[in-house]
Amino acid sequence: MGERYKIRGVFLIVFAYIGAVVGAGFASGQEIGQFFVRFGANGLIGIIIATICFAFLGGLLLYVAHYEKASTYQEILGLLFSSRVLAIIDVGLAVFLFLGISTMLSASGAVFVEHLFLPKNLGIWLAFLLVVFFLLAGKKGLVFSFNILVPIKLILILGISSYASFFTGLNNVSGSWRLLSSYPMGYSLFYSLLYVGYNFAYALVVLVAYQSLSSKRTGVYGGICGGLVLGLLLLLTYLALSKYLPLVLSYEVPMLFVAGEISRSAKYIYTFVLWLGILTTALANTYGFSQRLAYFTKLNYKFCLLLSLILALPLARIDFSVLVGVVYPLFGLLGLIIILALIYKATKDILRELYY
Repeated sequence: MGERYKIRGVFLIVFAYIGAVVGAGFASGQEIGQFFVRFGANGLIGIIIATICFAFLGGLLLYVAHYEKASTYQEILGLLFSSRVLAIIDVGLAVFLFLGISTMLSASGAVFVEHLFLPKNLGIWLAFLLVVFFLLAGKKGLVFSFNILVPIKLILILGISSYASFFTGLNNVSGSWRLLSSYPMGYSLFYSLLYVGYNFAYALVVLVAYQSLSSKRTGVYGGICGGLVLGLLLLLTYLALSKYLPLVLSYEVPMLFVAGEISRSAKYIYTFVLWLGILTTALANTYGFSQRLAYFTKLNYKFCLLLSLILALPLARIDFSVLVGVVYPLFGLLGLIIILALIYKATKDILRELYY
């Protein structure tokens, strides 16, 4: 029974990690195209680096959360930074989480109008209502929603990207890679770290909440396994996109083009995958921001949840691509600062546990 509980705990954290990271940018293929595929063969090295970072940082975060008995991202940030720096970091993270809510609502509208040929407002309001439905129960609602949505998303992404990677595509991949390998290796390394930075900042908000649902060992294993699964998804998506170089880089949603090369049905299925990615990221952002707003204002969490989404609606009218271009790079730099502080803190905790 205990062993079954540990395995369940690992899966819960894996689903949480994937749910926070695999959002609209990932599922669309746009992130992988911009951060890895466009660097050709060097992008493959970038994916290896990103995978190692995701696994290492996931385990490290859960270790610190258990060691310090922290179950909210505010508690973690309080351990990592002085009060003056914390105020700046906390405000910055809250702003980006809020902008992330608007970005995901906008992305949901974009999927509806561009790929389903339905009104943009329908996509925005459907995402709005589902986020409210799942998050009214707070942490329990977040865990419940991820347990339902993430396995579906994971299976579909693995299936379509694997099929595209190994059974479709006529291009000479190695030849296409050589055309794209003019960037110095340092570019690929920098973009790989930037990618980890902003995605881990999102993941931190969700993963820390799982501290109370697992033991220290289970949490660390879950963080490591989650990072490795993310790396596998990165690799398969990278390989699928690389089969259609350089044409695929000209598409706003590259993976829909790849899915369309398999069949019309696969394209519609992947449209659903893309929307699931948007919804799970919207859940992570809204949970984190609403929790912070409730803590800061001392208002009821449910009221803060509704207020957060209502305030995000006006910005959701802005084009998805515009929001991504502004929000993600800045969030990446903030994420790298948090990561460096986490590594420093974890090193101190590990040394203290070993020698005292």
